Amino acid sequence: MTGMHWVLAGASAFALTVLAVGGVAGIATGWVAPWGRSRVLRPRLWGYGSLTAAAGGAVWTFVGPLNGPPHGSSAYVAWAGWILFMVGLLIQFRAQRPGRLTLPPTKGAV
Repeated sequence: MTGMHWVLAGASAFALTVLAVGGVAGIATGWVAPWGRSRVLRPRLWGYGSLTAAAGGAVWTFVGPLNGPPHGSSAYVAWAGWILFMVGLLIQFRAQRPGRLTLPPTKGAV
């Protein structure tokens, strides 16, 4: 393995660890990062989504692209990790505040 592989593996591990720590903080204390506080309505649900996305992202990253060419069942495990990552993002999305409803203008309104 080349030096660049270790750089990518380290950067991926760091990013996924930060995502997982944020998820644990959201579950345990209800804390959400400052840039997400205005949109997140349910911080604990957001934390579960973040933790799920981190676990799926780790499986996908380290079983899939950073493990070399797919062989045997590892390709299916990697895709399962990708699906888990997407489920985590969906859970995070569901934890956010719903957008405002825009009503069409009524006829004859002044």
